[in-house]
Amino acid sequence: MLKLVLALVALLVCSPAHADDFAGAVRALNADSFSDKLTAADTLAALGDGRAAAVFEAMADGRLYATADGTILIEQNGSYRDAVSGATVAASDAAAITVNNRLRGALRAAAGQLGLLNSDPVIRQQAAESMLATPNPDAADTVRKALAAETVPAIKALLSQAVARLDLADSDPAHRLSAIAQLAASSDPQVRGLLQPLADSDSDPQVKAAAQKAVSSIENRLGLIGIGVNIFQGISLGSVLLLAAIGLAVTFGVMGVINMAHGEMIMLGAYTTFVVQEAVRALLPPDYFGLYLMIAVPVAFVVTFAVGVLLERTVIRFLYGRPLETMLATWGISLMLQQLVRSLFGASNREVANPAWMTGGIELIGGFTLTYNRVVIILFCLAVLLALAAVLRWSRFGLFMRAVTQNRPMASAMGIPTGRVDAATFGLGSGIAGIAGVALSQIGNVSPNLGQGYIVDSFMVVVFGGVGSLWGTLVGALSLGLVNKLLEPYAGAMLGKILVLVAIILFIQKRPRGLFALKGRSVEG
Repeated sequence: MLKLVLALVALLVCSPAHADDFAGAVRALNADSFSDKLTAADTLAALGDGRAAAVFEAMADGRLYATADGTILIEQNGSYRDAVSGATVAASDAAAITVNNRLRGALRAAAGQLGLLNSDPVIRQQAAESMLATPNPDAADTVRKALAAETVPAIKALLSQAVARLDLADSDPAHRLSAIAQLAASSDPQVRGLLQPLADSDSDPQVKAAAQKAVSSIENRLGLIGIGVNIFQGISLGSVLLLAAIGLAVTFGVMGVINMAHGEMIMLGAYTTFVVQEAVRALLPPDYFGLYLMIAVPVAFVVTFAVGVLLERTVIRFLYGRPLETMLATWGISLMLQQLVRSLFGASNREVANPAWMTGGIELIGGFTLTYNRVVIILFCLAVLLALAAVLRWSRFGLFMRAVTQNRPMASAMGIPTGRVDAATFGLGSGIAGIAGVALSQIGNVSPNLGQGYIVDSFMVVVFGGVGSLWGTLVGALSLGLVNKLLEPYAGAMLGKILVLVAIILFIQKRPRGLFALKGRSVEG
């Protein structure tokens, strides 16, 4: 292994070998003994030819073959190509070149270090990331030489951190101090773990003090990052609660109906998304799969809108003014809808895949990642809120709805068809719940019990924000989401929810109409 590393260091100052030298060194890998193969690997690495990295990787994976005439081949997905020329060849008599664990480790180390010398920046960056993740003291000189020759700033930064990590184990206190000074600005929890042993028990007092200061600085920075993570997660949770509660705010605010089946409207929207996904997968080419979510949003709205109108016309309209009976009736409907879905789709969870444009995320400092699906849901819920606000503010239907909300007898006397407004309003609230189900299908599995996890939180958001107030629902959802996530690290998820519930109960005792109470003659009276 030491010979291999020394050879790699030497190749950084040597000129590239001729093609004949490379071909001969590759053929020598098919030696009889493992020690001869290791010597051949040393020789091949010393040539500094970038093609050697692929040869080493193939040999370490058991994909390097030799024919009867001595030609060395790399196997890839059942086909063979010449390790020297790269040409695809037939290989009926090829036999695999055997390796042992010692040789395999040396080959992988050589392949990784050769990557630092590759002309392709992508390969160099991958090699630098590998060196950073698994520091190898034997490769310290190689990494330093690569750092001196590197011109790409991002790769240079990775190599600088790799050198600093290697220097932490150096016997010279000056090197350890230099490494600590460089790593102190990091926000990586792994760096804190590397510095902690020096902060606890380094033999040099100056090094120990510097390590303790660096660890403290990193911990403070990670604490701030943790707060940022909790804020993002709180906003994300708040957006989910907003989507779940906004439809309930419409129905509860206009009609005063305690709709215990609201969660099942969310569930129906999620299952509609699943059905649309399977239909797109079966009927359209794979390149169009990402469009299924665009199709699912209006389809889920139409399906749940129709279900909501049907429920209002057949059950709800006979129970106005009797909240207890309404609550019991809608609870029974929720159980029926759950059983219907179990009969149609089964009790097991259904997976709804994220489209390609919602997969992945933006990685920030300290492991803080903004996932695309959460960011899209946050923006989507704000778009739904603004669209609903525009409908209520500027459309004829919105005018009728506001009139019925503020004074139902007067609205009826003015000729507004309150029955149709009630049906359309209940359908609108159910349709928005269906859209919420589309969004929730992107962050979890779809099951018959999906809506049950949001019904209580939805009612808390509506009551806390103010019954019938969209902006109160927005503030209430974001407030509850942030408070829940900020309390979780200290009180735990369950105790945090209990504390929030107690706080809302106390708040309602002082302000029964919530944060933003609607005003109207019937309300004020």
